[in-house]
Amino acid sequence: MKTPQTPFLKKATEFANDSLVGKKRNSGEKVADHCLRVAEILEDFKVTDPEVLAMAILHHSLHEGAASIDDIRWEFGEDIASMMEAFEKLRIIKPRKEIGEKFTENLRWMFLVLAKDLRVVLVKLADILDNLTTLQYVNEKKRVEVSRKTLEIFAPLAERLGMGEMKGTMQDLAFMNLYPGEYEWVKKYAHNQIDKLTKAMPKVKAKLSQALDEAGIEAEIQSRIKHYYSLYTKLQRPEVNRDINKIYDLMAMRVIVKEKEECYQVLSIVNQLFRPLPGHVSDFIAHPKPNGYQSIHTKVFGPANLPFEIQIRTRKMHEAAEYGVAAHWNYAEQKEKGFSDEVISRGFAAGGEKLEWVKRLGEWQMEVTDNREFLKSIKTDFFGQRIFCFTPKGDVKDLPAGATPIDFAYHVHTNLGNLVTGAKVNGKVVSLNTTLRNGDVVELFLSKDLSKKPSRDWLEFVKTSLARRKIKKFYT
Repeated sequence: MKTPQTPFLKKATEFANDSLVGKKRNSGEKVADHCLRVAEILEDFKVTDPEVLAMAILHHSLHEGAASIDDIRWEFGEDIASMMEAFEKLRIIKPRKEIGEKFTENLRWMFLVLAKDLRVVLVKLADILDNLTTLQYVNEKKRVEVSRKTLEIFAPLAERLGMGEMKGTMQDLAFMNLYPGEYEWVKKYAHNQIDKLTKAMPKVKAKLSQALDEAGIEAEIQSRIKHYYSLYTKLQRPEVNRDINKIYDLMAMRVIVKEKEECYQVLSIVNQLFRPLPGHVSDFIAHPKPNGYQSIHTKVFGPANLPFEIQIRTRKMHEAAEYGVAAHWNYAEQKEKGFSDEVISRGFAAGGEKLEWVKRLGEWQMEVTDNREFLKSIKTDFFGQRIFCFTPKGDVKDLPAGATPIDFAYHVHTNLGNLVTGAKVNGKVVSLNTTLRNGDVVELFLSKDLSKKPSRDWLEFVKTSLARRKIKKFYT
């Protein structure tokens, strides 16, 4: 492993080697080596909890090894044994092509595990990520299954947990294996534009660095190219119509500073140095995304009139954007904030609305008993494209694309939708079936009659299963 192993982790490594002796993967490498690599991936994402790392090292000892759950319990304790048992049940999740009762029950189980213990799902994500790097050694059926499962289940899950870098890497690896033709097309199509931007970035960086130095702002400047799968999906949008000249964030420069106030100083400097694209500034610091993401995004024109994006954030914001919930596992820091040992150890120390959707998973389990409805709900409310809308007070709400003011109302409070009589979006009165867009500010007009029923007609246009269930409740 990349960090010095404690006696506890050395014990886990020795146990894994002994229980998996002679076991090899299709590539010819030892299964135990794969397990160590999964632990290393977790370390890369700032996970230092010894029990999580030990569980990663041991995660094949039951499935392919000679160990029993009693062995794990005896050697490593009840907590790791419990995680191992939960992990084993995550192995059987299948992609949507194999939809059936078993698939839906497996999804239900995954969400129950997620709502109970984030650690297990985090190890699963790291396991999937490493498996994606060796898909060339498995048969086509397995390669397709793992890739589809990643795009439809695990990459969206990583995104919801705020783990942007993991999500992007998983998507690109799955994209390359599942749709090799489209992957090669977008890679070739973007090559010239990426090459131009790559050559221009050193000049941009030097110009920006000099201006920041003169302003007395200490900053780290990075650059990144948009992930291919993200680029591909954006190119498919009707308003883009496969025109790469309409992609303004193909290259992004990240300016990482110490303090939040400096982010706005940097934005002012950027606007003086480069011509901004009108209407292309997003302040996710003042209005964070529900998964905790914070940054200022501004799109500007650089050398040769090339458009690119500049992202401005603090170091803490950057780590949260890259590592998501894993960045909240710092025991001492979270203990000072008042979180209990259990909350910290199981990954729920993110707080606030960042994990509000995890809480909603528990409600889904209880409220949606029909498996078909449950699957539709998950497909729409969890795995689908998301938008972010705001209340008049600036609170951000995470909704599926296509949501309406009625969906927004039920999302703010499970019974608020019943009272809606009208709505304004961005200060203008709109009909209740209006499709909301990213960044909309939604103001609701409510009836003072608390016994008011929702309109049956709303069922014709609401998007979320929550709104649909609440409305149906009055008419069934």
